[in-house]
Amino acid sequence: MDYENLTLHTDKYQINMMYAHWVKGSLDEKAVFEVYFRNLPFGNGYAVFAGLERIVHYIQSLKFGKEEIDFLRQQEENYSEEFLELLQGFRFTGNLSAVPEGTLVFPNEPLIRVEARVFEAQLIETAILNFMNYQTLIATKASRIKQVAPNDVLMEFGTRRAQEADAAIWGARAAYLAGFHATSNMRAGMLFGIPTKGTHAHAWVQGHETEEEAFRKYAEALPDGVTLLVDTYDTLKSGVPNAIKTGRMLEGMGKKLNAIRLDSGDLAYLSQEARKMLDKAGLDYVKIVASNDLDENVIFNLKAQEAKIDMWGIGTQLITAADQPSLGGVYKLVAREDHGHYEPVIKISGNPEKVTNPGFKEVYRIIDKSTGKAQADYLTLRHEENIKRGERIKLFDPVHPYIHKFVEDYEAVSLLQPIFVGGKFMYSMPSLDEIKQYHRQQLHHFWPQYLRKLNPEIYRVNLSVELWELKMSLIRKHTGQ
Repeated sequence: MDYENLTLHTDKYQINMMYAHWVKGSLDEKAVFEVYFRNLPFGNGYAVFAGLERIVHYIQSLKFGKEEIDFLRQQEENYSEEFLELLQGFRFTGNLSAVPEGTLVFPNEPLIRVEARVFEAQLIETAILNFMNYQTLIATKASRIKQVAPNDVLMEFGTRRAQEADAAIWGARAAYLAGFHATSNMRAGMLFGIPTKGTHAHAWVQGHETEEEAFRKYAEALPDGVTLLVDTYDTLKSGVPNAIKTGRMLEGMGKKLNAIRLDSGDLAYLSQEARKMLDKAGLDYVKIVASNDLDENVIFNLKAQEAKIDMWGIGTQLITAADQPSLGGVYKLVAREDHGHYEPVIKISGNPEKVTNPGFKEVYRIIDKSTGKAQADYLTLRHEENIKRGERIKLFDPVHPYIHKFVEDYEAVSLLQPIFVGGKFMYSMPSLDEIKQYHRQQLHHFWPQYLRKLNPEIYRVNLSVELWELKMSLIRKHTGQ
């Protein structure tokens, strides 16, 4: 079985809809879908878009092979052989646009736009949401952690607690692009060029007669990168003193002890006491690493207690996004082809937040030229030109339209970039380090009020007047009001 073929990494109802379009004869009709999320995760003021690289690889490798066709042939729906034969030639031939990875993004704005034959657009929905939802969630969590420890070394240590192998490596990548410095996962390091870091296990210490012997032999084996785990028995009575002995031994070899690692106990108190002991011994260059179910909230509080920690190993809480394990992104139809042109469509719900924004749209970031800071994100219908000409625009709250202001002297940055055009890959994929640098630059476009961890100011996502009026007219049309 080919575990690398993700073509059937989709929900069954997608295949059923493809089949129904084939039977109906509408498979070649074009449609426009948008991917977005409705609510920011973790109570944060922003999210960090991630997952595009995997989406690109997925789109490029879409292919129904013999195994996939044989599996579909076994389904109770009894798909026609003619339909299955058609699938053997399936390729994505549409357009896909997306915001660049590392972009700060907000609720209810399109992050990915798919314009394709409905036959193709239906198939790719599930996988795109799977990749985008998970990686955006982890990148956002990592960025939150970076915000509370901006000058410290952050290491992703989550593989053994991740939800399977793919989550481990793509989660490590998402954490790195959002500001982390290294991962413990060697495969992620090999695939993506992420620096790798690690220490040794408690089992290494337990496997020797004494802790001192274990430290000495480890340092002799790997003298150029020694970080010692000091909490196997008693951190302050034996662990740190034995690490100091090892540090002096390394100095005699012309080497230096890199760090000690605290993995249990009161990290604030232990780090403070360990720092005093190391400094008194003349090992003030030795760093202190902390781990043990850390997240941005724990780190924030440890810093408030003046913990003497230089490096943070963050695992479970990051890789599983433990306090909010789902982003909730959606893939919604916004326009369908009707006699050669696109007709806007809307989904209406008893939950107002689920009412969609109709039409083929663009999304712009409005940058105040005088400050260089973002004022709002602005959704327009594709044909609107006033935003491109820099004309005065009205920004109003879509929930409370009476709250508004007019904006002039701005730069409108188009967020959606063409990735596939006519099925051809047209995007120059940046390196992971370039994405990381781009994310850092993104943060500078926003006032700190939007970035703070607790009770951030709400960033505005506005509709153009024309888009708002279209939405209201469609609501009236379908509700009879």
